[in-house]
Amino acid sequence: MNRRARLVTTAIAAVAAVALAGCTATGATSTAPAAPGAKASGAVELWNFYTDREAQVFESVVKDFQASHPDIQVTVKGGQDDEQMGRAVSAGEGPDIGLSYDTLVVGNSCRTGAFRDLTPYIQRDNIDLNKIPATVRAYTEYDGKRCTMPALTDTYGLYYNKAMLGSRTPPKTWSELTQLAKDLTKRSPSGEIEVAGFVPLMGFYENQPSRFGPGVEAKWLNPDGTSAIGSDPGWKQFLTWQKEFVDWYGYDNLQKFVAGLGQEFSADNAFQTGKVAMNIDGEFRVAFLKDQAPNLQFGTAPLPTPDDKAANYGAGFITGNIIGITRSSKNPEAAWELVKYLTTDTGALVKLSNGLRNVPTTTDALSSPQLQIDPAFQTFIDILKNPKSSSTPPTGNGNAYIQSFTDWAQEWQSGKVTDLGASLKQLDTQIDAAQKVTG
Repeated sequence: MNRRARLVTTAIAAVAAVALAGCTATGATSTAPAAPGAKASGAVELWNFYTDREAQVFESVVKDFQASHPDIQVTVKGGQDDEQMGRAVSAGEGPDIGLSYDTLVVGNSCRTGAFRDLTPYIQRDNIDLNKIPATVRAYTEYDGKRCTMPALTDTYGLYYNKAMLGSRTPPKTWSELTQLAKDLTKRSPSGEIEVAGFVPLMGFYENQPSRFGPGVEAKWLNPDGTSAIGSDPGWKQFLTWQKEFVDWYGYDNLQKFVAGLGQEFSADNAFQTGKVAMNIDGEFRVAFLKDQAPNLQFGTAPLPTPDDKAANYGAGFITGNIIGITRSSKNPEAAWELVKYLTTDTGALVKLSNGLRNVPTTTDALSSPQLQIDPAFQTFIDILKNPKSSSTPPTGNGNAYIQSFTDWAQEWQSGKVTDLGASLKQLDTQIDAAQKVTG
């Protein structure tokens, strides 16, 4: 997962969805695959978002593919975000293969045909999709169509500074998290925050409502596809706790504090520099800590749950990279060979995981003796395997419903929302209206 690219995910995700939606075709493009046993050959181009260290890891695995498939020539173009890819595909000038960091473009890409339906290739080659965890399968298909495959996954948990916690154990419930954060927070004589035990602001680094959804059993959509945010009691429970947490610090105090912190994926990350004692993050942070803060003593744990839902402890939010064959591909057979290799070959997945520190997405790779696992990384594998872990469901207009909730949360935590129930109902209406536009 390219962390620098992730810095702009929130800002461009909605634009990316619009770009992909701009494709003139509707329905996933389908091209009959060659007969079983046919040998793919020729050139393909793959766009991805990786840069720097991560690009080197990814390209080394592509080189392994080329060594085993000498008749296929691969051109890799890194540093490409979803907006760039969407515009290129819409113009008919896109790559053969697109690797995206945003699972929420799956629905839009399948609906518009920006990515091809992979089902004919999967069936021809007898790919066992049951080797992919159920939660991962769910976020990589839309409306019964599989136009993408998972290319590693992210799971989210709690990072904690061992020196700051001392003999105390990481919190398992919201009340424990709140109290421990208060104990670890340090303020100046004038009351300004110098060290935060935990930053409860939505929008800070990886803090998003989705990270807390599995623990509180909150639902995003009703069975008919309409927004469930306003009617689901889990979201109200989360938002009430989160606002009380923000109020303890003081919204303005928190805003001033985070404004002075380093960027999320820089060496000045607030957790890495000891400005924040506990922080939400994905498994990829393990690699960043090794590279940027090798002397920091840290631990990882699942995110705390509501006190009345302690049985959910261990579950977490899951998302990840997706890869597919674009509508503009001129060589889908060779493209599929590379997609298949990157998403089902155990050796490739293990090498990618060991280098990028993302979680593999097949049971064979997860159980491989070559997979490098330490206690910090094991936490995130366990979260993936937890049956109560979940992701955000793909929709026809991408991440618009999540972006709407995230924008609304900014108003909520600042104190501008006075009637929680009524405001959430208005949010549902807004989300449903946007969903109807895309159908």
